[in-house]
Amino acid sequence: MSHPMSASFYDIMAQRGLIHQSTDEQMHERLQQPCTAYIGFDPTADSLHVGSLVPVMVLAWLQRCGHRPLALVGGATGMIGDPSGKTSVRTMLSAEEIAHNTQAIGAQIGRVVRFGDGPTDARLLNNADWLADRTWIDILRDYGPHFSVNRMLTMDSVKGRMEAGGITFLEFNYMVMQAADFVHLAQHYDCTLQMGGQDQWGNIVMGIELGRRMHGLSLAGLTMPLVTKADGSKFGKSEQGNIWLSAERTSVHDFFQFWRNVADADVSRFLAFFTFLPMRQINDLCAEEGQALNAAKETLAYEVTALIHGEEAAQRARDDARKAFTGGDVSGDSIPHSALTSQELASGIGLLLLMTRSGLTASNGEARRLVQGGGVRVNDVKITDPALQLDPSYVVEGRMVVRVGKKKIHRFDVVG
Repeated sequence: MSHPMSASFYDIMAQRGLIHQSTDEQMHERLQQPCTAYIGFDPTADSLHVGSLVPVMVLAWLQRCGHRPLALVGGATGMIGDPSGKTSVRTMLSAEEIAHNTQAIGAQIGRVVRFGDGPTDARLLNNADWLADRTWIDILRDYGPHFSVNRMLTMDSVKGRMEAGGITFLEFNYMVMQAADFVHLAQHYDCTLQMGGQDQWGNIVMGIELGRRMHGLSLAGLTMPLVTKADGSKFGKSEQGNIWLSAERTSVHDFFQFWRNVADADVSRFLAFFTFLPMRQINDLCAEEGQALNAAKETLAYEVTALIHGEEAAQRARDDARKAFTGGDVSGDSIPHSALTSQELASGIGLLLLMTRSGLTASNGEARRLVQGGGVRVNDVKITDPALQLDPSYVVEGRMVVRVGKKKIHRFDVVG
């Protein structure tokens, strides 16, 4: 259901803490009328990670408020790599890899944003459709006269790379291509607003300037804050790496637990960023402190998991987690599990090897430190010997359960 136009997109963004900068002092008034806006997504992997949920949610709010969102996947710009926020050159992907990633990312965005042909239905676009076949001479002739190298060098995305050792000519052209995207979308889709993370400010501004110089267009930009945790550390990573939207990359259980275990200081902000719950409800949920805040954390985990993986998967993850972490029942299908052959156990298998193989730890070294620190349990028995060899005596009712701390668990089902 769409919100009426009286529900201002700008006001909702501001209330939820999703505005960092705006290029237009009259942005609130601009958004009182239906408009078309876009956000770009980098196809460097076949899944978005949770950090990319902010722009997806922004597109969804835009749509709910009666505007038309465009999701632009960078099939062409992805072959270059955006230097914004990066300190080194990205790995080059093949055209086939980018095409595969583009399709996968589009499907993930479609879980949150409604695609279609209606006036507020989103469109999924790929800039390879208008950039990939252009010649170097075309681009130099059409766009080159409108860019000042001195101006480009003042942008943070370029300055940061220059200070870190330099930027390649290839990456230097990314800003030109993104600016060209904005102009193309303005001309062909009546798109007047580009949005993105705060690290995209320079690229957005250059697109606005290019549109004005080439065609006298009145374009605008709006950026969202980059998400960090309350302690200042990077959001969206666990000890094992990125938290992905793809269940093949991050299991539904691990996805749910990531949100369930956020710090107390982050719960309210993340509920505002990553759910559609009304702010009044969020404030009520987060009015408590300490253990009472666990209900808000579980709500956060459930809402985001349901959004990305569906209600049924979210209910199963929630129910299985409750049983595993409060009642000791680890039989649920969503609990991380893998097979362990009786032959492996018969000859003895190292605990450290199993912890790393199952993904509980990233390395044997990390596993050893956790065992020596008393943070590992096998079937609820604390283990302190990192050289422990597990054998059939550790199997209970056909399974063996390894826990790391209070939040991580893996069930080994013995077969054969």
